[in-house]
Amino acid sequence: MLNIYNTLTRTKQPFKPIHEGRVGMYVCGPTVYGDGHLGHARPAITFDVLFRYLSHLGYKVRYVRNITDVGHLEHDADDGEDKIAKKARLEQLEPMEVVQHYLTRYHKAMEALNVLPPSIEPHASGHIIEQIEYVKRILDSGYAYISDGSVYFDVPKYNRDHRYGKLSGRNIDELLATTRTLDGQEQKRNPADFALWKKASPEHIMHWPSPWSEGFPGWHLECSAMGEKYLGETFDIHGGGMDLMFPHHECEIAQSMAHNGQEAVNYWMHNNMITINGKKMGKSLGNFITLDEFFSGSHPLLTQPYSPMTIRFFILQAHYRGTVDFSNEALQASEKALGRIQEGYRRLQELTPSESSTIDVKGIREKCYEALDDDMNTPVVIAHLFDALRLVNSVKDGKATATQEDIDELKSVFDTFLVDILGIRPEIVGGADNADAMKPFEKAMELILDIRAKAKGAKDWTTSDLIRDRLAEAGFVIKDTKDGAEWSVK
Repeated sequence: MLNIYNTLTRTKQPFKPIHEGRVGMYVCGPTVYGDGHLGHARPAITFDVLFRYLSHLGYKVRYVRNITDVGHLEHDADDGEDKIAKKARLEQLEPMEVVQHYLTRYHKAMEALNVLPPSIEPHASGHIIEQIEYVKRILDSGYAYISDGSVYFDVPKYNRDHRYGKLSGRNIDELLATTRTLDGQEQKRNPADFALWKKASPEHIMHWPSPWSEGFPGWHLECSAMGEKYLGETFDIHGGGMDLMFPHHECEIAQSMAHNGQEAVNYWMHNNMITINGKKMGKSLGNFITLDEFFSGSHPLLTQPYSPMTIRFFILQAHYRGTVDFSNEALQASEKALGRIQEGYRRLQELTPSESSTIDVKGIREKCYEALDDDMNTPVVIAHLFDALRLVNSVKDGKATATQEDIDELKSVFDTFLVDILGIRPEIVGGADNADAMKPFEKAMELILDIRAKAKGAKDWTTSDLIRDRLAEAGFVIKDTKDGAEWSVK
């Protein structure tokens, strides 16, 4: 049975969906005012694997991942300029031009990383009516108040009846003691209160009519409103980065309690951060590397380009709740390890069956399932795949034998866990993402190796060695075996 670490309870819990056979999952998506970076890739890949695994287990999954295109202010609080509006003002564009440009690029990067599209990808700006209605009900419940055209959530009042801070572990007294005074907070009864609706200043580009003012929704509100619209008042899983635990997800819990009288989410899941020199990678700190820069190797901190599958493999080599510190050395190690997996996958397709086996493939599949059921432990799954890889290589090198049944089982294990669940595309050479694209390349290599074999057969060692050496200079490794020459990419 799948066990999930629930951030709310700080324990691993058996996963039991609200509706048998169906799963509702909401994950916080990007604020699209700049190119996606490695920090964006981690939650996308983490919850893509969860989406794939739940689907593999037979659940019908409705996966909602939102797009924030309004209401996310510069300081992740209730002050400053809207991040997208600021970008539009600086570049003299319409805000939705900014959104469309970066959303298209985000989708392209996700496709390169083999991240499946969600079932629904709602935009905050497309759900203003739902957010206004959501605010009305919170006002009716008595947990919000109107101040000069803005609407704020009353955190101290809510905390008296419930517990604000239960997800992040913060307490209201500590919060009040450490919350600094921000511009515009004179409208609030308490510095800890957060905006449900903000009255737009004259220079604010994006605004809509509401019962309280011409304005825009608060950042936290969108996920509560859209999650309920598409998944219901209660749903199974809410995911996102650990940096969203407070205040974003904490505010979501308070909003749903005030709106419905109950919490909306059964399992809260949070992936940890990507760091550079121990600091969180993020746009606000200016220490991020975009995904396109990884793919092209154009960032000053990079010594080479890295394929999308190397990036995906690098992220999955760590448990999603652990930190991952970026370095060229770590990425190069991942590239090398992935190369071994990819080469093993290729050799697996070429195994010749024997009448009997001297290898034991039993238990590999079960071990992979056990690792995934233990809170999505992808690094352990990868370790088991390397164990299987050793069996493949021993058979291919003539040191062991395998029956057709065992070979089929090994193929099934790799196809199920490496390809279908971990989402690693089989690649023969970096940059090629499908078998059709590789066919002409493979035919050319077969021709070259055939010419070399004929040279060897004629004892023309000069030509044979010249072909091998020139291929080595081009980045290929040629290995002579009892069944003929094999090639791979360094």
